[in-house]
Amino acid sequence: MTLDTFAALALFAFVSSATPGPNNLMLMASGANFGFRRTVPHMLGISVGFLVLMLGAGIGLVQIFDRFPVVYTLLLVASVAYLLWLAWKIANAVPAQAQAARGNPMTFLQAAAFQWVNPKAWTMALTAITVHVADGGTAMLALAALVFALVNLPSVSMWTVMGQQMARFLTNPVRLRLFNWSMAALLVVSLYPVLKGFQ
Repeated sequence: MTLDTFAALALFAFVSSATPGPNNLMLMASGANFGFRRTVPHMLGISVGFLVLMLGAGIGLVQIFDRFPVVYTLLLVASVAYLLWLAWKIANAVPAQAQAARGNPMTFLQAAAFQWVNPKAWTMALTAITVHVADGGTAMLALAALVFALVNLPSVSMWTVMGQQMARFLTNPVRLRLFNWSMAALLVVSLYPVLKGFQ
């Protein structure tokens, strides 16, 4: 991999990881509702889960989707259903003072598993594999996945910090409810590219 190719891959990894999407919107909501420290497993789960997804997609899942398109369609349907459920959970998150008794942030394993039904994660992985890995082989795929994992963690951390900082403004239950409903609505809106693909 040349320096130019590496720089282009790192830039793509940063931009695609830092822009709004299901992961980042959920992290912002988690940062506001649970704080940074309790959201760390969620952030780590995203980075590790995406690395595993990218390796799996590059090694053989793309061939399965090409051979059996219905598998990809079923994955998209599951993705939409799961994201709608998550939006409902975010919208109905309890006030901050009740979190210790009732709420729990997403765990490492839940966040890692979520990448497999996250439409944006699939788009990022398939684009990176197609554009930046191409026929570079397993070593190039592993390097690309590692670049994504390393760039992803600080990128998603920004969203958690933004949510945590907003928590000062969200001490009022009405404002917190409005924030959670806004995050839920944005999460649903993020499904537009997926739903458009069904047309």
